[in-house]
Amino acid sequence: MKIFTVEEANELIPIVRPKLEKIKRHYERIAVMRETARSAAGGAQHGGGGMEGGTIYVKTLYEVGRLTMEINTLGIQLKDYTRGLIDFPCELDEHVVLLCWQLGEGDEIEWWHEIEAGFAGRQHL
Repeated sequence: MKIFTVEEANELIPIVRPKLEKIKRHYERIAVMRETARSAAGGAQHGGGGMEGGTIYVKTLYEVGRLTMEINTLGIQLKDYTRGLIDFPCELDEHVVLLCWQLGEGDEIEWWHEIEAGFAGRQHL
C-alpha cells in the first residue's frame, strides 16, 4: 500500500479529477442501460438476447474499468463511482489513516478519517 503525504495527495487531485468526472458520467450512462442489459443477458440464455446500444454499453464498462485501474495504479482508493469519492492512505500521528476527497470539493484535501470510520467519520485536517 502506498502511503501519501498531504502534499503528494494534493498534487494528484488535478490529475485524478478529470478521470473521476469521466467515471461519474460513464457510470450514469451505465445505470440508464443496466435494466436493458439484464434483460438481454436473460434472453441470451435462451438463444436470444442482444440489446440496442450493446456495444456502447460494453465500451462504457470497459472505460470505467480502465480509468479505475489508472487510479488504483497511483495508489488511490476509489470508494464511490457516482460521487467521485477517493481515499489516499497517509500516516498521521504514527498510524495509517485515509485522506478523503470527492468531486465538488476544492483543489486541496481538507478531510481525513480512520480506516474503520469511513466517510461518516471524516475530520478536518
